[in-house]
Amino acid sequence: MATSTFGWVFLSCALLLLSRSSNVVLCQSASGLYVFGDSLIDPGNNNYLLQSYARANFPFNGIDFPNKEHTGRFSNGKNAADFLAEKVGLPWAPPYQSLSKNPNATSVVVTGVSFASGGSGIFNGTGNWVNETSGIFNVTDDIGSFPLTTQVEYYSVVHDRLVQQLGSAGAESHLSKSLFLIVIGSNDLFAYFNKAYNLSQQYTPHQYIDLMTSNLKPLIKKMHGLGARKFVVIGVGVIGCCPAQRTLNNTECNTDINYWSVKYNDALQSLLTELKSELSDINYSYFHLYDAMNDIIQHPQTYGFTEIKAACCGSGDLNAAMGCLEYYPGTTHCSNRKNHLFWDFVHPTETASGIFAGILYSGSTQFTTPINVKELVKSMDVNTLIRSFSVFIK
Repeated sequence: MATSTFGWVFLSCALLLLSRSSNVVLCQSASGLYVFGDSLIDPGNNNYLLQSYARANFPFNGIDFPNKEHTGRFSNGKNAADFLAEKVGLPWAPPYQSLSKNPNATSVVVTGVSFASGGSGIFNGTGNWVNETSGIFNVTDDIGSFPLTTQVEYYSVVHDRLVQQLGSAGAESHLSKSLFLIVIGSNDLFAYFNKAYNLSQQYTPHQYIDLMTSNLKPLIKKMHGLGARKFVVIGVGVIGCCPAQRTLNNTECNTDINYWSVKYNDALQSLLTELKSELSDINYSYFHLYDAMNDIIQHPQTYGFTEIKAACCGSGDLNAAMGCLEYYPGTTHCSNRKNHLFWDFVHPTETASGIFAGILYSGSTQFTTPINVKELVKSMDVNTLIRSFSVFIK
């Protein structure tokens, strides 16, 4: 009887806290990190697409990675997902493709998996739309990247393996304390503003953005149906200021694509608010990457950067004529990667990715809303709280 009374008192106090905030902060830690997105966080999934050009498993990529290994990350070193994993005390999420054929990989799956794929987008055909002049590699066939729909399908396979390994209740508990990182949308916008395609003839920018969010919503809901409760969603950055875009505009930023990137980010935030109202047991941290990246561009020396226009690695104007691949004629790389915002014609350096991950993890509401990842890890919604302490009130 005393235990039951304690349970009711504890639950009452917790519900009182919930009346003041949408989250209750308890002593929790992240159980796993499951990663969805594009080349900004691809750890090497595209290595397994041998006919795809959207691969980075060649030098000079990885020059600052342990053992100078070119893993398939579009970076001189670690990407933002790697840094985030470190922040929450987890190992780097391995590429799903490296595990999918390994029947003994379930223990690795528990701590997290990355499904991210370079060139991918919200739309299935995005990987086939964009070419090198728009800032992403050209993909000439249907297996050039894994779109977000396919990534979510792969996650459903992982979910089933977790249920087999941990049991239904164990998998539910594990996934409710895991982080689900989503970084997607840049390639879709690159595709829309690529004049080689006729997307702008089919849709107005507003219609296209609405289509992006309407396609994204059911995918997030499907992830929720498969146990996802804590989402880390990163908005689109100042993509009109990447070296590839500057070379098309006399070294200046593409203001049109930046304007519509902001509009997409606004729509994305509205979508998250809408999902929270429909799915009360989710919590999320949204990272205003555009604002954080723009702050670096406007105040580079504050962050230790001296070069925010040209890529560190590449060839031609602003080192943005081609990707950072050693076998391309004329490809070079800078000696001081830490003072460059961009590693290649569209991707940030390891240093920039580390800065972004640090802000995402513990930054203020200027850049992370409604909470940062550090707070998200500790958050528990009221439904989970009730389930967790139901044992005390039986």
